Amino acid sequence: GLFRNPLADPGIVGVTSGAGLAAVAAIVLGNGILAPVAMLLGNQFLPLMAFFGGLFNTWALYLIATRDGRTSTTALILSGIAIGALSAALMGLMIVMADDRQLRDITFWSLGSLGGATFGRVLSILPFIGAVMLIMPFVARGLDALVLGDAAAFHMGIPVQRLKKIVIVAVAAACGSTVAVAGSIGFVGIVVPHLLRLVMGPSHRFLLPGSALGGGALLLVADSVARTVAAPAELPIGVITALFGAPVFLFLLLGKNGITTRDMP
Repeated sequence: GLFRNPLADPGIVGVTSGAGLAAVAAIVLGNGILAPVAMLLGNQFLPLMAFFGGLFNTWALYLIATRDGRTSTTALILSGIAIGALSAALMGLMIVMADDRQLRDITFWSLGSLGGATFGRVLSILPFIGAVMLIMPFVARGLDALVLGDAAAFHMGIPVQRLKKIVIVAVAAACGSTVAVAGSIGFVGIVVPHLLRLVMGPSHRFLLPGSALGGGALLLVADSVARTVAAPAELPIGVITALFGAPVFLFLLLGKNGITTRDMP
């Protein structure tokens, strides 16, 4: 809704890569130069690091790809690739500095899994998710208006710049904190909203809560498959979501009623 671009996804716009880099840095440096900060923040250390990493990347991409209130699809994709590559390179440097225990933690985290789900981890990200859920009803109308362009939204009484800042921070908070505790799990954020848009229409009043519920449902199904299809081994949940998500996304992209280049700015 913010980018007015159907290809805008946490993995593409830099939230995931930024949150991942910050989370890896927290794992590797949490017992080193960042140890005082880690001790001060406790369980909030990793989610906060991931939040600020995702926020930085998303804000940088928005500034790069947006000119005169319009976001270029080409600039969005290419800038997202460049920022993701830079984040991956810096993540590689962090991994080189890691010890064996930290490498195991990073490997488990990078594949994506709900295997480490505990009430402690849920509570650590609850402030982030709770804040985003409270914000949803107040940004829905503004996101609907942004479809018409910044100027039209402004004349409809929407505080456009404030709305953009709120949405970017909210997205970084939600995606960054969940990446911190569950790892990088792709395609949920790009497939679920588009499937729901085909069913319930484009209104963000329904899309935002529907995407939250639909994304959670898809993740639970994928986790159940990951735990049972190769039992007693457990597949990385990101593999399951990619196997399901990539074909669905291609269908949405190329289908008769799907996303086409005409829909993009």
